[in-house]
Amino acid sequence: MIDFACKKFDLNEIIKCSLDLTKFEFEIFKYLIRNDEEWFTTFELSKRLKVGLSTVQKTVKKLKQSNIVVQRQKNLGKGGYVFAYSIRNKTLLREIILNIIHNWTKKVEAEVKMW
Repeated sequence: MIDFACKKFDLNEIIKCSLDLTKFEFEIFKYLIRNDEEWFTTFELSKRLKVGLSTVQKTVKKLKQSNIVVQRQKNLGKGGYVFAYSIRNKTLLREIILNIIHNWTKKVEAEVKMW
């Protein structure tokens, strides 16, 4: 928890809000952060998180469009391929979140100065 005057902020909520993630998007985000050295198909994520495949596919698509996860092609032994996903570089994500927080702080500061 982070104290700010009369309010406490949970770091997970700050990250979730900064990246504009839903509750489930954040669950996948946390899972990928914890396993940042691995690549997962949507099928594997579905099994591990015990969630429907279509829900995982939609969520991963949004996370990819938001540049939170990266995709790579995984070739199959007998031909064909599947896509696998991993979290973006944690340092880069941290910079993005810090930039969002910094911009928010500047807006609050400007509002207080005009008050």
